[in-house]
Amino acid sequence: MIFHRALLREFASLAGAVFMTLFAIALTTQLIRLLGKAAGGSIPTDAVLAFLGFFALGALPVLLSLTMFISVLLTLTRGWRDSEMVIWFASGLPLTAWLKPVMLFALPQIAVIAALSLFISPWAAQMGAQYSTKLESRDDVSRVTPGVFGETANKERVFFVESASGESNQVQNVFVSSVQQGKGGVSMSRSGRTETAPNGDRFIVLEQGRRYEGSPGDELYRVTEFDRYAARIETRENIEPERNQKNLPTWSLITRPTKENLAELVWRVGIPVSALVLVLLAIPMSFVNPRAGRSANLLFALLTYMVYSNLLSVSQARVAQGRLDFGLGVWLVHAGMVALLVVLFAQRMQLIRLRLGK
Repeated sequence: MIFHRALLREFASLAGAVFMTLFAIALTTQLIRLLGKAAGGSIPTDAVLAFLGFFALGALPVLLSLTMFISVLLTLTRGWRDSEMVIWFASGLPLTAWLKPVMLFALPQIAVIAALSLFISPWAAQMGAQYSTKLESRDDVSRVTPGVFGETANKERVFFVESASGESNQVQNVFVSSVQQGKGGVSMSRSGRTETAPNGDRFIVLEQGRRYEGSPGDELYRVTEFDRYAARIETRENIEPERNQKNLPTWSLITRPTKENLAELVWRVGIPVSALVLVLLAIPMSFVNPRAGRSANLLFALLTYMVYSNLLSVSQARVAQGRLDFGLGVWLVHAGMVALLVVLFAQRMQLIRLRLGK
């Protein structure tokens, strides 16, 4: 049918532009945060892309839901502004005729959103937690970033490396400040590298350097020059990633129904359900009243989305606190929005009949 094909084509073209815009904004915002952490030495620079990928998988369900809502809303709003909707109504199509093309557009995406929310996003959160703990369990030498001051895990040393060779473990112009037995010491060397002994122990070797030792305020400092200085690198035990509701598989949430797990389940189930309700709400919300201004419906739609999202968060928090039963919290907010959907459809259909003189 020409009606369905025209709508689906416009939905798809607009959805692509909307999704790319939202995705770019979300990734740029997160990238700025990660680069700030990398510049401060909180995370290594080579981990930025990995954390960005984990974030993208976690953000996709919400971004896809918002993309569908905006695409349908803007497409039908344009139809109202250009009087295209009036022509379709005059040809005998009711407002409910828009349900089929909207559902044809939305159902495949809702299936993807459900898969992301229930399975892929928790997996990404789990992989992100494992990757983070893997970075934390690396030894101090492995965490060195050229050009950035760093601190060892036990907070006893501050180090700085000017540059590093990409082909070997060689580093140039090493600076190390440490406190041992109440005395401060500063070591500087032109170059350094890591070596592995036959028994598997690893050592940091500084070459052609000088060390200054003394107490702050004391005029007596000991200066030691060395051609080669080796220090054993303490290995760190592997740390198990922290398990929380965000990175638990959905099946684990179901089999272990604690308050916190059920609250997370409310959110994961609520994302695809809210995507379906929102895309249906976009049909009556697209109505443009010339007397109210062209942006009134868009402001109302934006307010509705914000209220819906916040109510889901409130419902999740209440279930986690034990102040709301899971059986009630999982559907209460959606039922309220479905009631709003029915009311808006009834009002819009009545207005259409009045405008057409039926």
